[in-house]
Amino acid sequence: MKLNYPKVHLDHDKVFVSFYINQKRYRLYNGKRIGSPTSPNSYPIDQRLSLGNLLAAEVYKYLTEGGVLKKYQSDAVITGIQSDREFLTKALNYKQKGDYSIKYIKMLQFVYRALLLEMKGKVLESFHVSNVLSKYSSGVSHNTIRRHLNVLINDAIILGMNHNPSKGIKSKKGDAKLHKPFDNISVILNEIKEYNESLYYCCLFTYGCLLRPHREVRELKWEDFTSDLSHIKLAGNRNKSGRNRIVPIPYYIKENLVRGESNHNIFTDSVKPPNPDYFKTLWSRFKRVSHHIQQDQTLYSFRHSGAIDIFKRTGSITKLQKAMGHSSINVSLTYLRGLEIPELNEEDMPVV
Repeated sequence: MKLNYPKVHLDHDKVFVSFYINQKRYRLYNGKRIGSPTSPNSYPIDQRLSLGNLLAAEVYKYLTEGGVLKKYQSDAVITGIQSDREFLTKALNYKQKGDYSIKYIKMLQFVYRALLLEMKGKVLESFHVSNVLSKYSSGVSHNTIRRHLNVLINDAIILGMNHNPSKGIKSKKGDAKLHKPFDNISVILNEIKEYNESLYYCCLFTYGCLLRPHREVRELKWEDFTSDLSHIKLAGNRNKSGRNRIVPIPYYIKENLVRGESNHNIFTDSVKPPNPDYFKTLWSRFKRVSHHIQQDQTLYSFRHSGAIDIFKRTGSITKLQKAMGHSSINVSLTYLRGLEIPELNEEDMPVV
Protein backbone atom coordinates (compact mmCIF):
# COMPACT_ATOMS: atom_id res chain seq x y z
CA MET A 1 0.00 0.00 0.00
CA LYS A 2 1.59 3.30 -1.10
CA LEU A 3 1.42 6.30 1.26
CA ASN A 4 2.84 9.69 0.32
CA TYR A 5 3.91 12.30 2.85
CA PRO A 6 0.94 14.58 3.73
CA LYS A 7 0.80 18.08 2.24
CA VAL A 8 -0.39 21.14 4.14
CA HIS A 9 -3.06 23.32 2.49
CA LEU A 10 -4.62 26.68 3.35
CA ASP A 11 -8.18 27.12 2.10
CA HIS A 12 -10.03 30.34 3.09
CA ASP A 13 -8.05 30.58 6.33
CA LYS A 14 -8.72 26.90 7.10
CA VAL A 15 -5.71 24.59 7.30
CA PHE A 16 -5.86 20.87 6.46
CA VAL A 17 -3.46 18.11 5.49
CA SER A 18 -4.01 15.79 2.52
CA PHE A 19 -2.38 12.50 1.60
CA TYR A 20 -2.87 9.63 -0.82
CA ILE A 21 -3.13 5.94 -0.01
CA ASN A 22 -3.27 3.70 -3.08
CA GLN A 23 -3.95 6.77 -5.28
CA LYS A 24 -6.99 7.83 -3.19
CA ARG A 25 -6.94 11.22 -1.51
CA TYR A 26 -7.76 11.81 2.17
CA ARG A 27 -8.03 15.06 4.21
CA LEU A 28 -7.68 15.76 7.94
CA TYR A 29 -8.41 19.14 9.56
CA ASN A 30 -7.27 18.01 13.01
CA GLY A 31 -5.67 15.07 14.82
CA LYS A 32 -8.74 13.56 16.44
CA ARG A 33 -8.83 10.51 14.12
CA ILE A 34 -5.23 9.61 14.99
CA GLY A 35 -5.54 10.31 18.72
CA SER A 36 -3.68 13.62 18.58
CA PRO A 37 -4.81 16.90 20.21
CA THR A 38 -3.30 18.98 17.38
CA SER A 39 -5.99 21.25 15.93
CA PRO A 40 -4.46 23.99 13.72
CA ASN A 41 -7.71 25.86 13.06
CA SER A 42 -8.33 26.54 16.75
CA TYR A 43 -5.29 28.86 16.75
CA PRO A 44 -4.79 32.35 15.31
CA ILE A 45 -4.45 32.45 11.50
CA ASP A 46 -0.71 33.29 11.55
CA GLN A 47 0.04 30.10 13.56
CA ARG A 48 -2.09 27.64 11.60
CA LEU A 49 0.41 26.71 8.87
CA SER A 50 3.15 25.77 11.34
CA LEU A 51 0.68 23.62 13.28
CA GLY A 52 -0.47 22.13 9.97
CA ASN A 53 3.11 20.97 9.37
CA LEU A 54 3.14 19.41 12.83
CA LEU A 55 -0.12 17.58 12.06
CA ALA A 56 1.32 16.31 8.75
CA ALA A 57 4.32 14.81 10.55
CA GLU A 58 2.06 13.19 13.17
CA VAL A 59 -0.22 11.66 10.51
CA TYR A 60 2.71 10.23 8.55
CA LYS A 61 4.38 8.75 11.63
CA TYR A 62 1.09 7.28 12.87
CA LEU A 63 0.19 5.55 9.59
CA THR A 64 3.67 4.25 8.68
CA GLU A 65 4.04 2.69 12.12
CA GLY A 66 0.88 0.66 11.65
CA GLY A 67 -1.72 3.03 12.99
CA VAL A 68 -5.18 2.91 11.44
CA LEU A 69 -8.00 5.39 11.10
CA LYS A 70 -11.56 4.99 9.95
CA LYS A 71 -12.94 6.64 6.85
CA TYR A 72 -15.18 9.63 7.47
CA GLN A 73 -18.63 8.50 8.68
CA SER A 74 -17.68 4.86 8.00
CA ASP A 75 -16.28 1.82 9.79
CA ALA A 76 -13.88 1.09 6.87
CA VAL A 77 -10.24 1.17 8.00
CA ILE A 78 -7.40 3.10 6.33
CA THR A 79 -3.82 2.03 6.99
CA GLY A 80 -0.51 3.30 5.61
CA ILE A 81 1.59 0.28 6.46
CA GLN A 82 2.46 -2.10 3.62
CA SER A 83 1.61 -5.79 3.74
CA ASP A 84 4.06 -8.68 3.27
CA ARG A 85 2.38 -9.36 -0.07
CA GLU A 86 3.19 -5.83 -1.23
CA PHE A 87 6.81 -6.08 -0.07
CA LEU A 88 7.20 -9.36 -2.01
CA THR A 89 5.73 -7.74 -5.13
CA LYS A 90 8.18 -4.85 -4.79
CA ALA A 91 11.06 -7.30 -4.34
CA LEU A 92 10.09 -9.18 -7.52
CA ASN A 93 9.73 -5.95 -9.50
CA TYR A 94 13.17 -4.85 -8.29
CA LYS A 95 14.74 -8.13 -9.42
CA GLN A 96 13.00 -8.02 -12.80
CA LYS A 97 14.69 -4.69 -13.54
CA GLY A 98 18.15 -6.16 -12.86
CA ASP A 99 20.59 -7.66 -15.34
CA TYR A 100 19.70 -11.30 -14.71
CA SER A 101 19.11 -14.26 -17.02
CA ILE A 102 15.60 -15.03 -18.28
CA LYS A 103 15.75 -18.41 -16.53
CA TYR A 104 16.59 -16.78 -13.18
CA ILE A 105 13.74 -14.25 -13.47
CA LYS A 106 11.27 -16.98 -14.42
CA MET A 107 12.26 -18.98 -11.33
CA LEU A 108 11.68 -15.92 -9.12
CA GLN A 109 8.28 -15.38 -10.75
CA PHE A 110 7.44 -19.05 -10.16
CA VAL A 111 8.26 -19.00 -6.43
CA TYR A 112 6.51 -15.63 -6.04
CA ARG A 113 3.27 -17.09 -7.43
CA ALA A 114 3.70 -20.20 -5.26
CA LEU A 115 4.02 -18.05 -2.12
CA LEU A 116 0.97 -15.95 -2.95
CA LEU A 117 -1.12 -19.09 -3.51
CA GLU A 118 -0.15 -20.33 -0.06
CA MET A 119 -0.58 -16.97 1.69
CA LYS A 120 -4.11 -16.11 0.52
CA GLY A 121 -3.98 -13.19 2.99
CA LYS A 122 -1.45 -10.36 3.43
CA VAL A 123 0.91 -11.85 6.03
CA LEU A 124 3.68 -14.30 5.10
CA GLU A 125 4.21 -16.94 7.78
CA SER A 126 6.89 -19.63 8.14
CA PHE A 127 4.39 -22.40 7.44
CA HIS A 128 3.61 -20.81 4.05
CA VAL A 129 7.27 -21.16 3.07
CA SER A 130 7.37 -24.72 4.45
CA ASN A 131 4.23 -25.64 2.49
CA VAL A 132 5.81 -24.48 -0.76
CA LEU A 133 8.99 -26.47 -0.08
CA SER A 134 7.10 -29.59 1.05
CA LYS A 135 6.01 -30.19 -2.56
CA TYR A 136 9.61 -31.09 -3.48
CA SER A 137 10.97 -34.40 -2.23
CA SER A 138 14.18 -34.19 -4.26
CA GLY A 139 16.99 -32.49 -2.35
CA VAL A 140 18.16 -30.64 -5.46
CA SER A 141 14.67 -29.28 -6.29
CA HIS A 142 13.96 -28.43 -2.64
CA ASN A 143 17.22 -26.48 -2.30
CA THR A 144 16.78 -24.70 -5.64
CA ILE A 145 13.29 -23.47 -4.69
CA ARG A 146 14.48 -22.56 -1.18
CA ARG A 147 17.36 -20.53 -2.62
CA HIS A 148 15.04 -18.50 -4.86
CA LEU A 149 12.50 -18.02 -2.06
CA ASN A 150 15.28 -16.63 0.13
CA VAL A 151 16.25 -14.14 -2.59
CA LEU A 152 12.72 -12.69 -2.69
CA ILE A 153 12.25 -12.71 1.08
CA ASN A 154 15.65 -11.11 1.78
CA ASP A 155 14.95 -8.33 -0.73
CA ALA A 156 11.50 -7.82 0.80
CA ILE A 157 13.20 -7.40 4.21
CA ILE A 158 15.59 -4.83 2.73
CA LEU A 159 12.56 -2.95 1.38
CA GLY A 160 10.91 -2.86 4.79
CA MET A 161 9.27 -6.19 5.66
CA ASN A 162 9.83 -6.56 9.41
CA HIS A 163 10.28 -10.33 9.82
CA ASN A 164 11.97 -13.30 8.15
CA PRO A 165 9.53 -16.23 7.68
CA SER A 166 12.25 -18.42 6.13
CA LYS A 167 14.53 -18.22 9.17
CA GLY A 168 15.35 -21.66 10.52
CA ILE A 169 14.16 -23.52 7.40
CA LYS A 170 17.20 -25.57 6.40
CA SER A 171 18.31 -26.98 3.09
CA LYS A 172 18.02 -30.69 2.38
CA LYS A 173 21.16 -32.74 2.39
CA GLY A 174 21.20 -34.77 -0.81
CA ASP A 175 23.25 -37.82 -1.66
CA ALA A 176 26.51 -36.99 -3.41
CA LYS A 177 26.32 -37.69 -7.12
CA LEU A 178 29.24 -38.26 -9.43
CA HIS A 179 29.30 -36.31 -12.64
CA LYS A 180 29.94 -38.74 -15.46
CA PRO A 181 33.00 -37.62 -17.43
CA PHE A 182 34.05 -39.00 -20.82
CA ASP A 183 36.76 -41.63 -21.07
CA ASN A 184 37.00 -41.34 -24.85
CA ILE A 185 36.74 -37.61 -25.48
CA SER A 186 38.14 -37.71 -29.04
CA VAL A 187 35.73 -40.43 -30.13
CA ILE A 188 32.75 -38.54 -28.69
CA LEU A 189 33.80 -35.25 -30.31
CA ASN A 190 34.26 -36.87 -33.73
CA GLU A 191 30.82 -38.45 -33.50
CA ILE A 192 29.30 -35.06 -32.61
CA LYS A 193 31.18 -33.34 -35.45
CA GLU A 194 29.56 -35.69 -37.95
CA TYR A 195 26.14 -35.03 -36.42
CA ASN A 196 26.10 -31.20 -36.11
CA GLU A 197 28.86 -28.61 -36.45
CA SER A 198 27.32 -26.07 -34.03
CA LEU A 199 26.94 -28.70 -31.32
CA TYR A 200 30.52 -29.82 -32.00
CA TYR A 201 31.91 -26.31 -31.39
CA CYS A 202 29.74 -25.91 -28.31
CA CYS A 203 31.28 -29.09 -26.88
CA LEU A 204 34.78 -27.99 -27.89
CA PHE A 205 34.46 -24.66 -26.04
CA THR A 206 32.89 -26.39 -23.04
CA TYR A 207 35.74 -28.94 -22.84
CA GLY A 208 38.73 -26.90 -24.07
CA CYS A 209 37.86 -23.52 -22.49
CA LEU A 210 35.66 -24.83 -19.64
CA LEU A 211 32.85 -22.42 -20.51
CA ARG A 212 29.31 -23.20 -19.45
CA PRO A 213 27.39 -24.29 -22.56
CA HIS A 214 23.90 -22.85 -22.15
CA ARG A 215 24.84 -19.22 -21.69
CA GLU A 216 28.59 -18.53 -21.85
CA VAL A 217 29.13 -20.57 -25.03
CA ARG A 218 25.73 -19.91 -26.62
CA GLU A 219 26.08 -16.12 -26.33
CA LEU A 220 29.68 -15.90 -27.62
CA LYS A 221 30.32 -13.05 -30.08
CA TRP A 222 33.44 -12.45 -32.14
CA GLU A 223 34.10 -9.30 -30.10
CA ASP A 224 34.63 -11.59 -27.07
CA PHE A 225 37.79 -12.95 -28.75
CA THR A 226 41.17 -11.21 -28.79
CA SER A 227 42.42 -10.06 -32.20
CA ASP A 228 44.71 -13.09 -32.55
CA LEU A 229 41.95 -15.50 -31.39
CA SER A 230 44.17 -16.65 -28.52
CA HIS A 231 41.83 -15.74 -25.65
CA ILE A 232 38.14 -15.25 -24.80
CA LYS A 233 37.23 -12.30 -22.57
CA LEU A 234 33.92 -12.37 -20.70
CA ALA A 235 32.65 -9.53 -18.50
CA GLY A 236 31.27 -10.31 -15.05
CA ASN A 237 27.66 -10.06 -16.22
CA ARG A 238 28.32 -12.79 -18.79
CA ASN A 239 29.38 -15.56 -16.41
CA LYS A 240 28.12 -17.22 -13.25
CA SER A 241 30.87 -16.03 -10.90
CA GLY A 242 30.12 -12.37 -11.63
CA ARG A 243 33.81 -11.65 -12.25
CA ASN A 244 35.65 -10.74 -15.43
CA ARG A 245 37.09 -13.86 -16.99
CA ILE A 246 39.89 -14.34 -19.53
CA VAL A 247 40.28 -17.88 -20.93
CA PRO A 248 43.04 -19.20 -23.24
CA ILE A 249 41.88 -20.95 -26.41
CA PRO A 250 43.65 -24.30 -27.11
CA TYR A 251 45.26 -24.78 -30.52
CA TYR A 252 42.75 -27.46 -31.59
CA ILE A 253 39.97 -24.88 -31.34
CA LYS A 254 41.89 -21.83 -32.54
CA GLU A 255 43.05 -23.46 -35.80
CA ASN A 256 39.43 -23.94 -36.89
CA LEU A 257 38.12 -20.45 -36.08
CA VAL A 258 37.31 -17.96 -38.84
CA ARG A 259 36.48 -14.51 -37.47
CA GLY A 260 33.16 -12.95 -38.43
CA GLU A 261 31.55 -9.55 -37.83
CA SER A 262 32.52 -8.18 -34.42
CA ASN A 263 28.98 -7.93 -33.01
CA HIS A 264 27.77 -11.21 -34.54
CA ASN A 265 27.12 -14.37 -32.58
CA ILE A 266 29.60 -17.11 -33.60
CA PHE A 267 26.82 -19.67 -34.19
CA THR A 268 24.11 -17.63 -35.93
CA ASP A 269 26.32 -15.14 -37.81
CA SER A 270 23.89 -12.42 -36.70
CA VAL A 271 23.47 -10.16 -33.68
CA LYS A 272 20.94 -12.56 -32.17
CA PRO A 273 22.20 -15.68 -30.33
CA PRO A 274 20.53 -19.12 -30.61
CA ASN A 275 17.45 -19.56 -28.43
CA PRO A 276 18.13 -20.60 -24.79
CA ASP A 277 17.18 -24.26 -25.43
CA TYR A 278 19.11 -24.59 -28.69
CA PHE A 279 22.00 -26.75 -27.47
CA LYS A 280 19.82 -28.60 -24.98
CA THR A 281 17.56 -29.69 -27.86
CA LEU A 282 20.48 -30.61 -30.12
CA TRP A 283 22.07 -32.67 -27.36
CA SER A 284 18.84 -34.55 -26.64
CA ARG A 285 18.48 -35.44 -30.31
CA PHE A 286 22.12 -36.45 -30.65
CA LYS A 287 21.98 -38.61 -27.54
CA ARG A 288 19.17 -40.70 -29.05
CA VAL A 289 21.34 -41.69 -32.04
CA SER A 290 24.78 -41.79 -30.39
CA HIS A 291 26.63 -45.10 -30.01
CA HIS A 292 28.94 -43.80 -27.28
CA ILE A 293 27.03 -41.50 -24.88
CA GLN A 294 26.16 -43.05 -21.52
CA GLN A 295 23.01 -42.35 -19.53
CA ASP A 296 24.41 -39.82 -17.02
CA GLN A 297 26.52 -37.87 -19.50
CA THR A 298 25.38 -34.36 -20.45
CA LEU A 299 26.82 -31.28 -22.13
CA TYR A 300 28.30 -30.37 -18.75
CA SER A 301 30.24 -33.64 -18.83
CA PHE A 302 32.62 -31.93 -21.27
CA ARG A 303 33.34 -29.23 -18.68
CA HIS A 304 33.80 -31.88 -15.98
CA SER A 305 36.12 -33.88 -18.24
CA GLY A 306 38.18 -30.75 -18.93
CA ALA A 307 38.43 -30.04 -15.19
CA ILE A 308 39.67 -33.57 -14.48
CA ASP A 309 42.30 -33.28 -17.22
CA ILE A 310 43.62 -29.96 -15.86
CA PHE A 311 43.79 -31.21 -12.27
CA LYS A 312 45.45 -34.51 -13.18
CA ARG A 313 48.12 -32.76 -15.29
CA THR A 314 48.83 -29.80 -13.00
CA GLY A 315 47.77 -30.99 -9.53
CA SER A 316 46.99 -27.32 -8.86
CA ILE A 317 43.67 -26.37 -7.29
CA THR A 318 44.49 -22.68 -7.94
CA LYS A 319 44.89 -23.23 -11.69
CA LEU A 320 41.70 -25.27 -11.73
CA GLN A 321 39.85 -22.45 -9.96
CA LYS A 322 41.00 -19.91 -12.54
CA ALA A 323 40.22 -22.20 -15.47
CA MET A 324 36.73 -22.98 -14.17
CA GLY A 325 35.96 -19.36 -13.32
CA HIS A 326 35.01 -20.26 -9.74
CA SER A 327 34.61 -17.40 -7.26
CA SER A 328 36.80 -19.13 -4.65
CA ILE A 329 39.00 -22.18 -4.07
CA ASN A 330 36.32 -23.57 -1.75
CA VAL A 331 33.94 -23.80 -4.71
CA SER A 332 36.58 -25.70 -6.69
CA LEU A 333 37.21 -28.10 -3.79
CA THR A 334 33.48 -28.80 -3.50
CA TYR A 335 33.32 -29.30 -7.25
CA LEU A 336 36.18 -31.81 -7.24
CA ARG A 337 34.55 -33.88 -4.53
CA GLY A 338 31.68 -34.56 -6.93
CA LEU A 339 33.94 -35.72 -9.75
CA GLU A 340 35.37 -39.17 -10.33
CA ILE A 341 38.82 -38.18 -9.06
CA PRO A 342 40.22 -40.62 -6.47
CA GLU A 343 41.42 -38.90 -3.33
CA LEU A 344 43.79 -41.78 -2.46
CA ASN A 345 46.35 -43.59 -4.59
CA GLU A 346 47.67 -47.14 -4.11
CA GLU A 347 50.88 -45.85 -2.56
CA ASP A 348 48.83 -44.02 0.08
CA MET A 349 47.31 -47.25 1.37
CA PRO A 350 48.70 -49.42 4.23
CA VAL A 351 51.68 -51.65 3.37
CA VAL A 352 52.63 -55.10 4.65
